[in-house]
Order: sequence, then C-alpha cells, then structure tokens
Amino acid sequence: MVEFMLPANSRVVPGKTFKAPAGATNVREFKVYRYDPDSGENPRLDTFELDLDKCGPMVLDALIKIKDEIDPTLTFRRSCREGVCGSCAFNIDGTNTLACTKPIRDIKGPVRIYPLPHLYVVKDLVVDLSNAYAQHASIKPWLQADTPAPPDRERLQSIEEREKLDGLWECILCFCCSNSCPSYWWNGERGYLGPAILLQAYRFISDSRDEYAGERLDNLEDPFRLYRCHTIMNCTDVCPKGLNPGRAIAELKKLMLSRQM
Repeated sequence: MVEFMLPANSRVVPGKTFKAPAGATNVREFKVYRYDPDSGENPRLDTFELDLDKCGPMVLDALIKIKDEIDPTLTFRRSCREGVCGSCAFNIDGTNTLACTKPIRDIKGPVRIYPLPHLYVVKDLVVDLSNAYAQHASIKPWLQADTPAPPDRERLQSIEEREKLDGLWECILCFCCSNSCPSYWWNGERGYLGPAILLQAYRFISDSRDEYAGERLDNLEDPFRLYRCHTIMNCTDVCPKGLNPGRAIAELKKLMLSRQM
C-alpha cells in the first residue's frame, strides 16, 4: 500500500483558542487557518469563540470581528462585502465560496475557514494569485476590433446579441471555480487555463462587438490550455454567482471542432 504524507513543515497543527466573553449565550466556534512563512512555524488552526448575538450574519462579519476585536494579526483580503469584487474567496466548510455572501447559519457545527486550495499561501488566508492573473492577461480580456467605432455613439448590440453574454459577464474572478478543479490543480502551472479564465475567454469570443474570435480560438488551440477539462463540474457546483463555467468550456470545444469541419 502506498502512503502519502505531507512534509513535516506542512502539517496543520492545533493553534490557539480564544474563548467567548463571559455571559455569551449564542456561541459559535470559528476554526481559522493561520500561517506565517516568515515565522518558520507550521500552519496552525486557531479557534475563536464568538457571540453571534454581537456579530453580523455572514462569515466575513465574523472574520472582521476577529481581526478588530480579538487578533489584529489575522490576514485576509476583502473589499466590497456585496459579492462583487471576489476578494474574500476562501474555502469555508469544505467548499470554495465568498465569505461575504456565506451565511453563518447555513453551516452546521464549527465554521472552518481555510485559504483557497492548491495555491501558495502568502499569509493566513491570503493566497498568491500571480499565475491566475497572468493567465487572465494571456487571453487579452478586452474587446478587439479593427473596424473604427462610430464617431457619435457606442458600438451597439441587438437585444439577442447582448443576451449571449448573460451567464458570462457576471464572473468576478474570485477563482473559486478554478481552485475547486482537480484538472487545474494538476495542470494549472503546465498551461491549463482553468474554468475562470476559459469562461472569460468565451465571454469575449461570444461578444458581437469583438472581431478577433479566430485569433482568440487560435490562442486556445493547445493540448493544455483548453483540453485538460474533463467535465468534472466542480467549477459549476461552487460558483458563488451561479454561473456555469463547464458549459462555457464545452461551447469553446464545439467552436474548435466546428471550424475544423
């Protein structure tokens, strides 16, 4: 039998426990991943007991309360608090999602909060997204057209043309989908773009105002960039915006095939 073991310095060890204030009656445990690479210590799981009667309803409210009132060294990204910016994407209760839109009441038992999986951890819940952003830049995520824009108005679309972008433009690049995808875990650094970037690529290919669909498809014509998708569909299951990256990838494959016929 093969036994797989994490390196000793990668194993998560029990951390500190911060008790709820005396008299608190609506207490919930929050177990938060902590890691500081500069310390040389193992990652740990700290436990914070919070009085939910004095906390907002979302997981992000709890993290902000912990940072403001208990441990100011806790490090995480957040911005809009409205499910728009994608900054507060973490693995919460075993699923990649946004902390600002995840209600605490939906989680049974202790609330476990980890960074997005299979990414290098900068500190605590902050991960290095450099590779993902470089992949995003590689698809040229802006409209490209050689035809001059009308001098007196914007480039117009029909209602039908605009509807083709529904389910695509809403992506906020939180990367919950890509980092739930085993194919991306295995092949992300070998060239596979992953669900988030491929959905973005299909968004521009589908836009009637863009005139570079052929070049965009050429850019994806590679054994790894597109075709490492095996329709596992974790991406669609976890998308906090309810989008379907798996469908977008399937449509890209169909476009690839149709232009070869």
